[in-house]
Order: sequence, then C-alpha cells, then structure tokens
Amino acid sequence: MFVISQSLAFAQSQKITLSKAIEIAKQKSPDYKRNVNTNQRNYWRYKNYKASFLPELRLNATLPDYSNSIRRITNDAGQDIFVNQNQLLVEGGLSLLQSVAYTGGVLSVNTNLERIELFGLDDNIRYSVIPFTIRYTQNSLLYNPFKWDKKIEPLAYEESKRDFIENMEQISVTTSRLYFRLLKAQKQLDIAKINLSNQDTLLKITRGRFRVGKIAENDVLQVELTLLNSKNSVTNNTIELKRTSQDLARYLELDTENIELDIPEALPLFEVKFKKALAEAEQNRKTVIAFRRRRLEAEREVAAQRNNRVNIGLQANFGVSNNGDNFNTLFNDFNQQQSVSLRLGIPIFDWGVSKSRRRIAKANLDLTNNDINQDRQEFEQEIYLHVLNWSNQRDFLLTAEKAKEIAKRRYDISRKRYKLGKITITDLNIALQEKDRAVFDYLNSLERFWLDYYTLRQLTLYDFINDRKITAVDNTYN
Repeated sequence: MFVISQSLAFAQSQKITLSKAIEIAKQKSPDYKRNVNTNQRNYWRYKNYKASFLPELRLNATLPDYSNSIRRITNDAGQDIFVNQNQLLVEGGLSLLQSVAYTGGVLSVNTNLERIELFGLDDNIRYSVIPFTIRYTQNSLLYNPFKWDKKIEPLAYEESKRDFIENMEQISVTTSRLYFRLLKAQKQLDIAKINLSNQDTLLKITRGRFRVGKIAENDVLQVELTLLNSKNSVTNNTIELKRTSQDLARYLELDTENIELDIPEALPLFEVKFKKALAEAEQNRKTVIAFRRRRLEAEREVAAQRNNRVNIGLQANFGVSNNGDNFNTLFNDFNQQQSVSLRLGIPIFDWGVSKSRRRIAKANLDLTNNDINQDRQEFEQEIYLHVLNWSNQRDFLLTAEKAKEIAKRRYDISRKRYKLGKITITDLNIALQEKDRAVFDYLNSLERFWLDYYTLRQLTLYDFINDRKITAVDNTYN
C-alpha cells in the first residue's frame, strides 16, 4: 500500500526518463502484478485441462462405517421386515480412470475389498472382494464434450498468452500517460513561477510609468490583476504537481514523490504501412484468436442442445468378484460379473422446451457470427485509422515545436517593447497567453506522439523500429 509521509517531501529527488519509467512499471506496477496473476491462473487452467486426459489413480476408502439401528430390509420371501443392525464396515479400493477423448467416455479399472463385522453373532465377519472390474461409461453417444474442449481450450490458452503481451504494452501506454501528466504539471508550475516573477517586475515598471503620467490607472489595475491571477496559478499548479507526482510514484512504487522528468525526444523516423500493420495484428493479437474461440463456443452449445432430441447413454462393466467368511479363500473360484446397459431418452412432449433451447442456441450462433463480422471490421478500421494518424503525428509535433519557439520569441520581443513603452499591457498579455498556450500545445502534441507510438505497438504487437514481433520478454524502446 502506498503511504504518504511528510518525510517524502524532503526526500532526495529521483530523476527518471520515460523509458526508465516504463521499465519500472513493467516490473513493479499494480497492472503488472495483476497481469502476472491472471497469466498464472490461465496457465494452471490449461494445465488442468491437459491433465484431465491423463490417467488418474484414486484411492476410495471407508474407515470405518459403524451403525447400530433398526432398518427395513426385504427377505428371501420378498417380504419387508425390520431387523436390528449392529455392524462395522471397513472397505477400500483403487480406481484407475482414463478419459477417452475420441468417444467422450470414461474407461476405468477398479478393485475393492470389504470387511463387515456383525456384533452379537458367532459367525460375525464377512468379506467381499472384487479383484478387478473394467467399466466404461458414456453419458451421450451423440455429443462428445472432450472433442469440443480439444478445440476450444488450446485457443483459450493461446488467447491468454497474447493477452499477457498486450497488457504489458498497455502498461507502457498507462505509464506514458501518467508520465506526461506529471511532466506537464512540472512545466506549468515552472511557467507559472516565471510569469509571477515577470508580472511582479512589470508591476513595478507600470507603477513607475503611472507616477510620471505616461499610462492610465487602468493599465496598472490590469497588471495587478494579472499578478493576482499568476499567484493563483502557482497555487493551483503546485497542488496539481503534488497529485500527479503521487499518482506516478504510487504506480511505479517509488519511495519518493520528488521526481524529476526529462522531456522525451522524438523517435527515429520510420514508416508504417497499413497492410503490414494489419497482417501483424492478425498474426499477433488475441482478437483474431478470440473470434475463433467465440464461434466454436457457440457451435458447441448448438451441438449440446441438438443432443436433447435423442439422448443415448452407454454403460458397460466386466469383472470378477467373490465373498465369504474366510479371507484366505476369497481369491479362489471367482464369480463373473458383467453388465451392459444402453439408456435411451426421447422427449415426446415437453411443451416445446427442447425445441426452444435449440432455437436459442442457433440464434446465439447467428448473433455471434454477426458480432464477429462487425468486430472484425472495427478491428481493421482501428488499425487503419491509427496508422493514418501515426503518419501525420510527426508533422503535428514539428509544427507544435516550431509554434512554441515563435511564440516565445514574440513574447520576449513584446516584453522588451512594453518596457520601452511601445505597446500596451493588453498586447503584452496576449503575447504571454499565446506563449503559454504554445508550450502546452507542444507538450500535448509530444504526449500524443508517444501515446500513439505505444498504442501502435499494442495494436499490432510489433516493433516497427527493430522490425520484430513483440514477445513477453521484449523491452520497451530506449
């Protein structure tokens, strides 16, 4: 948990760059930890699915089962009678189970041994043994859930792995946004302090010119008002700086809020073609995998509901057994036990329940296909618009940088001319506002430039600078 301490205000400042902030976020941020936990959960879910097709050896035991009660039983004559039952049952056995993916059933080999002790009788101990029995059970001959799992679960796991990489790229976007919020707050506070100092100097000059009668009192009042607004701006920007520094420090889990940020430079010039970006996105993004998974899940539901028309189940068993009061003779002269049962269930009249379920499943499949077609179009459009925007982003940045330089030069000239009495305070304030706005426009354009870069990486999972796919261990561009 992030704790705000007064000592942080006096802690030594920490200087970081944008690439360094992203590197820290990909190792310590809450989003990184959540991403790792989610990835671990998906990994173990897939391991559980894979293990479900491996043999399972199970021990079943009752140790012990004692009862002393009056129970109703049916005697050899077919009559129900009440007897006092005072007995101790101990049993145990092993089962080896194997899922049969091809058919959708479960094959098992079982063994079991029981011992019953009847209290109050001379011949009071009985044994029963099943050395082995082979059993096959299949709930439905027309629907195989294993077949669908083998299609869907690998896709879901592949989707989760790509989701992990996309979330790591989202951390870059989030960190960049927090970084530039603090950077702009720092620059705004610096500008506010400089403006406050300049306004204080201008007020002294203006009052001197007013005393000699060169300007009207209205100009003095306007400078005083601008000075008060500059003081308020310093106060507000100080609060904003505190908030944004806490946000970034908490996200990066830094031990100080005194953070010095560098203004990132523009990236090397590189061109992104739409066809290349779309091809990489279709190969790398989880979205394309999700399209296939969603369609298969809808088709699985249709197949499951189709099974409601005729439900056929199979159970077969073959083995040997024996029982008696002498444990040493249990394993002689076994009795065979065999059984085969085929269950058939056909709804004759169910008020349309089965039919409505099949229609719902079919409607959901059609809806899923329509949604996937629409999502695919939006997916391609998002790539296209972002590539188009990226191709113009560098021009926007260069224009904003040039406008900042021009506005600063204009303000410096206007300030000198005001001191010489050649322009009014209104003209000077206009130049000041344009300078500040140009600085903020440049920072906003620089922020959009970097956010667009990391968003482009996230949308394609491709590093266009180094011309390679982004993997889970890929580092952010430095």
